[in-house]
Amino acid sequence: MRNMEEPKNNSEFIIFKTVDEQVSVDVRLNENDVWLTQDQLASLYGVERPGITQHIKNIFTEGELQEDSVSKKLLRTAADGKKYQTKHYNLDMIISLGYRVNSIMATRFRIWATKRLNEYIRKGFTMDDERLKKQLINPTLPRDKHPQIAADR
Repeated sequence: MRNMEEPKNNSEFIIFKTVDEQVSVDVRLNENDVWLTQDQLASLYGVERPGITQHIKNIFTEGELQEDSVSKKLLRTAADGKKYQTKHYNLDMIISLGYRVNSIMATRFRIWATKRLNEYIRKGFTMDDERLKKQLINPTLPRDKHPQIAADR
């Protein structure tokens, strides 16, 4: 596990919501990676935290992922205003859990991920069509995260 870190200037939070808005998770972006706590992972996949904890333990025990490369402690500010060290897991763990958890939300994730992988294999790339549409509707949004769009300017 990586050491505790203060959020850096490049840390951002985004909100993930399902179309029906049944699930809403504040996602921390830090050092070009996504970081979620076990509670957030449980919410994302619509299961209880003990299930997530067990799957994470199994992922490490089976050698699928190495704890040092997929987890780190980050400081989070709680409702009481105090900062606490909280273990977060990156995108590799999020994906691994998505293929282990048995829930409706995990099934939706697997369908989405499979679609993205198929698109990438067939086309050599995948596009976030909704983000692209928003960019075209509001051209003042930053384009640096989309090299293809920035190149067309």
